[in-house]
Amino acid sequence: MKKSPMDIQETWDSEKGEDNINPPILKLEKNQEDGRRNSDHNMSTTLLSKQSDLILPSKGLLQLFLTNLREVILGTKLVVLFPAIPLAILAHSYNLGRAWVFALSLLGLTPLAERVSFLTEQIAYYTGPTVGGLLNATCGNATELIIALLALRQKKIHVVKYSLLGSILSNLLLVLGSSLLCGGLANLKKEQRYDRKQADVSSSMLMLGLLCHMLPLMFAYGEKPSLYTLSVGATLQLSRACSIVMLLAYVAYLFFQLKTHRQLFEAQEEDEDDLGNEEKAVVGFWSAFTWLVGMTAIIALLSEYVVGTIEAASDSWGISVNFISIILLPIVGNAAEHAGSIIFAFKNKLDISLGVAMGSATQISMFVVPLCVIVAWIMHIPMDLDFSLLETGCLAFAILVTAFTLQDGTSHYMKGVALLLCYVTMGACFFVLRNPITNKTSDSLGVK
Repeated sequence: MKKSPMDIQETWDSEKGEDNINPPILKLEKNQEDGRRNSDHNMSTTLLSKQSDLILPSKGLLQLFLTNLREVILGTKLVVLFPAIPLAILAHSYNLGRAWVFALSLLGLTPLAERVSFLTEQIAYYTGPTVGGLLNATCGNATELIIALLALRQKKIHVVKYSLLGSILSNLLLVLGSSLLCGGLANLKKEQRYDRKQADVSSSMLMLGLLCHMLPLMFAYGEKPSLYTLSVGATLQLSRACSIVMLLAYVAYLFFQLKTHRQLFEAQEEDEDDLGNEEKAVVGFWSAFTWLVGMTAIIALLSEYVVGTIEAASDSWGISVNFISIILLPIVGNAAEHAGSIIFAFKNKLDISLGVAMGSATQISMFVVPLCVIVAWIMHIPMDLDFSLLETGCLAFAILVTAFTLQDGTSHYMKGVALLLCYVTMGACFFVLRNPITNKTSDSLGVK
């Protein structure tokens, strides 16, 4: 017997049971329940996102700090010397001995000088070549400049003169000599050539600086002993006039290098571009600027310790102040230039090595030295350009030997040996020099 459609519907309803009588109503209730669950989930997600907004900035700053700490502090092989900084501060605070304070401060300045150069390069990536060049000119020798200004404030004119003189000698003979020696030994089977034009420009600037140093000395020696007082005043005035000329010449040198004849230095920039990843900034602009300010402040603190304890260290170690100022202090200040110049020489990139060594020597001779004379003039401190006969003679021979060494545009390790032996000889001279040094403007004038 066939069932009618109504009977079939009733049978199906009875089999499914009571729960499926009104499926549309149940579906509506299920959708409402899902909506409530979704709204609860959205509310919880919103609360978590608000909490994460409060946490993420702090985590971001912490991550940024740790990243910069890894690049700035741990990114140098001189990281082992960083503990000397707090040790120097503790030694000064607890009066553990002035010689210890001097030694620890000197060790602490070494990695700081290298890191200041690194941070300056990082900032130069963002500022462009012109501003970057000016920044390198200002901060490249920050350690020597800070030590000189602090010594000037304490009226230790002899420390100012000899530390700056030592920096020039160190760059010309030690840094450049080591670079030519290491580069020559590492590239025995390769022809080492460099662009003479860069070396000629730097040599001309150094010769001009030497003239400005020798004029006050010759002027003082040319006067009669009876005119000693008049000679001192005239020497001081001549030194200030020469300092102004040197600063003007250095500004022209920067304009020549960065603007009108930049093509002479393009080869150096192309060589640096070959280094690949080293040319990419690893620290942000403001991070590098903040680290630079902080490290400069620490350099100023340690430099003050060095200047204040240099005589005590001299008496304790039995070493003359001349040797400490001319040999030890510049080696610390030129740590960055020394390491970088040797690395580029190993890679047979002598143009960069010459630019580092000669450029730094030119900065000291034509910028830092006359700047100190002008600052001393403003502070009413009688500092002149008379570095005495022995020191000026060493400067003259260092510039002449370097100029003759670089005159043919080629290099080999014997040139480095010659420059290094000149530096060792001058160092031995100042090591055995035991003459007492006073704070007078021109020490050599008193013995005429």
